[in-house]
Amino acid sequence: MKHFPRPILLATAVSCALTFPAASHAQTAPAAAPASPHTFTANIGLYSSYRFRGIDQTFGKPALQGGFDYAHASGFYAGNWNSNVNSGAGYPAGNLEMDFYGGWKGAWGDWGLDVGAIYYYYPGTNASIVQGTQLTNARTTSVHTGSVDNKELYIGASWKFVSLKYYHSVGDYFSVPHTSGSGYIDLSANYDLGDGWGINGHLGHLNFKNYSNGRSNGDYTDWKLGVTKDFSGWVVGAAYVGTNAKGSCTPNAAALVQPYCFGNDAPGATSTKNAGRDTLILSVSRTF
Repeated sequence: MKHFPRPILLATAVSCALTFPAASHAQTAPAAAPASPHTFTANIGLYSSYRFRGIDQTFGKPALQGGFDYAHASGFYAGNWNSNVNSGAGYPAGNLEMDFYGGWKGAWGDWGLDVGAIYYYYPGTNASIVQGTQLTNARTTSVHTGSVDNKELYIGASWKFVSLKYYHSVGDYFSVPHTSGSGYIDLSANYDLGDGWGINGHLGHLNFKNYSNGRSNGDYTDWKLGVTKDFSGWVVGAAYVGTNAKGSCTPNAAALVQPYCFGNDAPGATSTKNAGRDTLILSVSRTF
């Protein structure tokens, strides 16, 4: 509080006493409390199918997803996001994905920058992943046993409603041996049409480093085109998702299917599906 010299303080007190009825209408309202530099939000959504980078994670079944986010006025942030998955999508004995991430965002007018790291964790998984690859002119085979996870660093830039982000794996990509250094690039756009309507689009490409199942490699491109409508905070969406991922489940002469042919690991199930097939995804979500 600012301290006034005593004579001025006394004079002010006398003046207020003599003119109290009129002065009471001119009193200054209490100053508003400063805004907190901390922001906490939560989100939840129900999706007809979960696609990660265009690839089916739930064997065509619905997914319940949600998470929590913290952001500081300085630009630093951290969060957690979760979804059910099907163990046949590469997560033996697992049915849950948990993502933990943190980083820093900044904005300058219409431009933005985002840098950070993300860890994908699949509790309960117990995998045995065999990967043969050509290294230094010699064919080698490695086996990963144990839990499945993935660690990535990312950097992204945005301009108005368009963003471009690159993800770089700092360990074996989803625990597949020899694939450290795999990269994914994501070009996305989200445009507000007004009156609660929005459209969004996405184009991405995965460079699955050193990966081959003996018939074809794991590189592919994926895309999405969608529309959303906000109903009092509940966002309803529809999106068409497609890829050119190699997911044929018809064996060749060597009895090998393509890399993105996934099996349903539910008890008693024997079916397989092309995990990169085109599909329409319906959703309803909300942020609190």
